[in-house]
Amino acid sequence: MILVVGLGNPGPRYRGTRHNLGRAAVERLAAEVGVRLRDDGWARAGRARLGQATVLLAVPETYMNESGVAVRDLLRRRRRGPADLLVVYDDLDLPFGTLRLRPGNGAGGHNGIRSIIDHLGTGAFPRVRIGIGRPPRGIDPVDYVLARFAPEERATAEDAVARAAEAVVTVVREGLETAMNRFNRRAAPPIAAPLP
Repeated sequence: MILVVGLGNPGPRYRGTRHNLGRAAVERLAAEVGVRLRDDGWARAGRARLGQATVLLAVPETYMNESGVAVRDLLRRRRRGPADLLVVYDDLDLPFGTLRLRPGNGAGGHNGIRSIIDHLGTGAFPRVRIGIGRPPRGIDPVDYVLARFAPEERATAEDAVARAAEAVVTVVREGLETAMNRFNRRAAPPIAAPLP
């Protein structure tokens, strides 16, 4: 079984914010495959079949900085390890709307990933990163990631969430390398300029 975790913050206050794109992608995938996410320890989760594989789709109910608590608990109770984990999350260092898949590494400044690494004792788990871009000059990165998308950004954000959900399915069905070859090369669609 593969545990697919979408990072974000719980509650309506954070829905639709940049920091919740990972969570949105997993919730979208759950809806697409008809899985209801239910209370499961420190997360909401549900089982699904993707091809021949069983996956557990999950979104932590902890705040982003404590994501590792939920992930460790989900893995421990199912007797799984970091190699069975796939994490979907937002990334400031990628251009808005782009995806990058990778087999694992450090936290790259992301507090949710840092928490998971701290609680698992390793960064050796695959990831699907969704680019949100850097904040404009003078905007605090914390304020930026917790802000909702501007109207002209929403279509790009929704497309990125849809492609991230598709990337998860590809990882599960065809493997990480195939998914990396397919999604890491695809450029983000242009951001529509606001109408005058």
